[in-house]
Amino acid sequence: MGPTYPAARAVAERVEARLADAPKLDAPVIEEIITAAFWASLRREEGRAPTISLALVPPDQVANPLTFASRLPLHPDVLVRLAPAVERPGIHLGVWPHDNQLSLWGTTRTVPTWCFVLEVIAPGLLVVKFRREEPSTKYANIAVLEGASVKFIAQQDAIFSETPAVLRSLLTFYSSAGREESDNVLVRLAISMREHQHGGSLLVVQRDNEEWRRSVVRPVSYSVNPPFSEILSLAHDSDGLRAAIDALAGWTAVDGATVISDHFDLLASGVKIVSRDTSRRIDRILVTEPVEGADRLIVEPSHLGNTRHLSAAQFVYDQRDAIALVASQDGRFTMFAWSPSDDIVHAHRLELLLL
Repeated sequence: MGPTYPAARAVAERVEARLADAPKLDAPVIEEIITAAFWASLRREEGRAPTISLALVPPDQVANPLTFASRLPLHPDVLVRLAPAVERPGIHLGVWPHDNQLSLWGTTRTVPTWCFVLEVIAPGLLVVKFRREEPSTKYANIAVLEGASVKFIAQQDAIFSETPAVLRSLLTFYSSAGREESDNVLVRLAISMREHQHGGSLLVVQRDNEEWRRSVVRPVSYSVNPPFSEILSLAHDSDGLRAAIDALAGWTAVDGATVISDHFDLLASGVKIVSRDTSRRIDRILVTEPVEGADRLIVEPSHLGNTRHLSAAQFVYDQRDAIALVASQDGRFTMFAWSPSDDIVHAHRLELLLL
C-alpha cells in the first residue's frame, strides 16, 4: 500500500460504528481508502493539486455506471492521474473489493443511501461523508482530516427553540438525518456564498420590518424596490431554483453587506453597517464550532478577524431578531445570531459543515 497515515486509523473505527448499516464498511477498508486519498492529495498533476471524490460502492448498485475494461489499483499515483477527469462536482470514483483487494472500477454520478464517500478538497484536507436518506440529495459530513488533525462533527441533539426560524432550519439540517430539504434554502445559499470565494456578508431580517435600516448607513448603495422575490415560488431542487440561489449569493460578493428577508426577498446590497447607538458597542462574543469536544469560547470582537465579521456581529447585537452569515475568502464561514439564554451574540463557526 505504501506509506501509512496515522490519522486514517484514528478515523476508521469511528466511521465504521457510525455507518454500521453500510455494506463492506469495516475499519481496514476505510483506513486504506483514506490513506490512498491523503497521499494522492499531496501530489500534483500538471502542477495542480487533485480534487477527487471516492465512493465505496459496487457498480451494480448505481445507475448508469461508467466501468473500466480493467479494474485499477487504489493507489495515489492512479488517483492523481485520474483526478482531472473527475474533478467536477457530482462525479465519484467507484471503489470496491475485487480479488480481496480494493480497486477502482469506474465512475458514477449516483450513490445509494448510507454510501461512504471521501472527498479530497485540498492538499492534506479530506472530508468523510455519507449519502443521506431519500429524498435528500445532500451528504452529511462525519469527519474532517487536515494533516494530523482530525475533527469529528458533533451529533447535535440541541433544541433550537430560541433561535430564529431561518437559523434553526440550517442547524437542524445538519443535526438531523436531513430528510427534508424544502426549507433549507439557507443551507444552499451558505454553500454558494462560500463557493464564489469573494467573501461576503448576508443579513437576514424579518419580512415587513424596516427596523434594520437604523443599523446601516443611508442612502443604501443598491436598494431594491420592490423587494425581489422568486426563490419560494420555484420548484424544489429545480434548475431554476439552483440558478436563483446562486444569483442571490452572487450579490454577497459586492462590497458591503447584502440584506434579504427571512422569506429570501432581496432587499439591498452594498450595505454599510453602523451601530445605531455608539454607546452600545458590542464587547464580547460567544464562539462555538460543531465539533466533538470543542469549547465554548467568549472572546473580544477583535478576535473575530476582519471588519466584515465585526460589523456582522454588531448588526446582530443591535438587531436581535436578525442573523448574519459571513463568508471569508480563506474559506471560513460564520453565522451570527443573538442567544437569549446566554444574553450574547453567538458566532457559529460552520465551515466544516459546508466542505
